Amino acid sequence: MPDAAAARGLPSGMAAKPPPPPPPRTLTVRQALREALLEGPATARELSVRAGVREREVAEHLSHLGLSLGPQGEHLAVEPAACLACGYVFHGRDRLTRPSACPRCRSTRIDPPTFHLRRTRT
Repeated sequence: MPDAAAARGLPSGMAAKPPPPPPPRTLTVRQALREALLEGPATARELSVRAGVREREVAEHLSHLGLSLGPQGEHLAVEPAACLACGYVFHGRDRLTRPSACPRCRSTRIDPPTFHLRRTRT
């Protein structure tokens, strides 16, 4: 019976190395997301890479970050998602996640929302 290492394409008797631990954080997740947004507009996927968090967690953190930006004179601006098949734009959508399907044509080819910071006062 072949061992687990052989099943993964490694020579018999060799175990795969565990993934390296993530680098230590010097900023909180929301501080890291704010810094990532200062680099320019980004989708949730791009923010997850820049800030080092899972893409699934980005929307929840962004909603909280949006609440705390007001006293700093900033605002979280969202360019809405759009259907790539028919051009429908998801204006007025409160959720920060990518919609699963277009309500007009039912296509699942959706361009995700883009986030950026906007100054509200000087």
